[in-house]
Amino acid sequence: MTAWRDVEAAAPELAARVRELFEARTHKTIATLRADGAPRVSGIECEFVDGELQFGSMTGARKGADLRRDPRFALHGPTVDPVKGQEAAWPGEAKVAGRAVPAGALTAEPGAADDEVPEGELFVADITEVVITALDEAGTKLVIDSWTPTRGLRRVERA
Repeated sequence: MTAWRDVEAAAPELAARVRELFEARTHKTIATLRADGAPRVSGIECEFVDGELQFGSMTGARKGADLRRDPRFALHGPTVDPVKGQEAAWPGEAKVAGRAVPAGALTAEPGAADDEVPEGELFVADITEVVITALDEAGTKLVIDSWTPTRGLRRVERA
C-alpha cells in the first residue's frame, strides 16, 4: 500500500504543492465506479492525517457502496480559474488516484458535539498516482507534474 507519507518521502515538493491545493478549499470531487461500470462523481471532503489521505462516506451513500464493491477512485482538488492576463499566477489543480481501503467508522473531531458525529465509513487512500496540472512561468504551456510508485516523478510540457 502506498500511503500519503510515501508520496511525501518520494516527491516532497510535489506532495507539498498537492496538499496546499487540496487544503485551499474544503470541498473536492471524487469519481467512483457504479455497479454497471459507469462513473459516478460526488462531492467529498478529505484530510491528511498521520501520513494518510483519508475520506469518508456517510451510511447509505452510493459512493461508499461503490468503493466497497470496486475500490478505485479519482479525487480532484478544488479549482479556481486562471485570471485573464495573469495566467502564469494560476496555482493549477491537483488530482490523486488510487484504491480506497476501509479504515473503520467515521469518528468525531475533538470537541464536536455528539449530534455532529456523522455515521459512516472511513477510507484511507492506497495511492497509485498524484498529478498537478498548471502553467509554465510564461503562462503559455501546460505543465503536468505526476508521480506514481512505480515510475516516480515525471514532468510533461505541452504547448
